[in-house]
Amino acid sequence: MRVGEALLDLARADGIRSLFVVGTGKNVGKTVTTRAVAEAALQRGLRFGLTSLGRDGEAVDVTDASSKPRLFLRHGALIATARDVLPRAPASELVELSPYSTAAGPLVYARIREPGFFEIVGPPTASAIRSVVARMRELDCEQTIVDGAIDRVAAVAGGSDAVIVCAGASGAGTMTEAVDEVHALVKRLTVPAYDPAGAHVRVAGALTAALAARHASLASTGMQIVVRDPTQIAITGKALLGMMQQLDVRCERPLRVVAATVASIGRERYFEPRAFLQDVARATGLPVFDVYAAQAA
Repeated sequence: MRVGEALLDLARADGIRSLFVVGTGKNVGKTVTTRAVAEAALQRGLRFGLTSLGRDGEAVDVTDASSKPRLFLRHGALIATARDVLPRAPASELVELSPYSTAAGPLVYARIREPGFFEIVGPPTASAIRSVVARMRELDCEQTIVDGAIDRVAAVAGGSDAVIVCAGASGAGTMTEAVDEVHALVKRLTVPAYDPAGAHVRVAGALTAALAARHASLASTGMQIVVRDPTQIAITGKALLGMMQQLDVRCERPLRVVAATVASIGRERYFEPRAFLQDVARATGLPVFDVYAAQAA
């Protein structure tokens, strides 16, 4: 199957034009997922823009010197990246200089003129990335794609954006642990919007395990525990799943998670691809795609 096209269809449902790709950790297939969606957008003839809430597409990981999948882009794509990482070849056309800076220099908008590998280094703040996405639309982009950092994406995305979650063998000891991790992350990111007319308690700042325990007495009252957005929930893994079963946690700014992707091969371990794909689909209730094996569940 054409995974990129299927993901693009889900991302663009109901007229949504912005997509954020996030992961359970490093090396879980974010770049490969982003590349698949970008390629599908190109094949469909969509004018698209690409940026990052960090660094994406580098040949070598700057933190541990390990090799990484490259980001191959074709003619016509618009990128928002640091000026200092634009290669001399393949060619790109500088469209304009943005008012933002990155860890690798001033942020610029550039249009790809020759196909090749490119590195994306985006702005460091949520407000800047939102401004960049808006500017890409003004520059005639029909679809924007953002490689996102999980701890910041909820401060940027909202109900008018799509989110794809990537999970992989890297960073988990067993397949069960990897499935539990993505299950908890999706549960956290899909916290529903609160009902203003219903009884609720607002949480100022982070919802920690200690704070959740203090609210445990509200479990049987139907009281909503309201956070600003899903990143304010500072509980992960099985502890999060247990807390969500007890408390009615809601948020002011819900996200729209449309799909998940899996990478069954990690640097130190391997999961049986079909089993991993199906287990993640059962755990999350989402359409799940293996971007390497071109399978879906």
